[in-house]
Amino acid sequence: MTAEGGWTVVQRRKDGSVDFDQLWESYENGFGKLNGEFWLGLLKVHQIMEQEQYIMHIELQDWEQNIQHMEVNFHLGGPSTAYALQLTGSVAGGLKNALCEFRVQPFSTRDRDEDLKSDVNCAKLLSGGWWFSTCGQSNLNGKYFNYIPRHRHERKQGIFWKTWRGRYYPLKSSTIKIRPLKL
Repeated sequence: MTAEGGWTVVQRRKDGSVDFDQLWESYENGFGKLNGEFWLGLLKVHQIMEQEQYIMHIELQDWEQNIQHMEVNFHLGGPSTAYALQLTGSVAGGLKNALCEFRVQPFSTRDRDEDLKSDVNCAKLLSGGWWFSTCGQSNLNGKYFNYIPRHRHERKQGIFWKTWRGRYYPLKSSTIKIRPLKL
């Protein structure tokens, strides 16, 4: 926090204490505990952002204690767009973009398939709800592993960011937070 304001945490993963393989209603309304692992809720985030432009900060940590982040201006649509995510500026920070490889991407869960793959439900295949597009770039709501699984088919269900540690490296922690573009 600063005198002008601070960040609103939207998502936190750090220990696997909350199962993120949730249905649409849970992702829309939020789940978990604010002092631990949680997802704030797509509807709440959309309502927060209705009046002004926002910036998103994503911070990731691997199992070697390396940390990377990115910041980007973005827009989150409402319920009628399936909370479509659109990046509206260039990415800053050491973490390369692995979100929205297409211009606007709706959110998907295993009970509401909004991804761009017509032959598979990415949320069922990978676990958790996310802006999946074609399944392969990122999923910060995947299964939490306290170790790196031996089998590749398990690893692909974990928390991953392809442009940093690769598609089959389950990350240790992630945080997504937002703040108004103009403080």
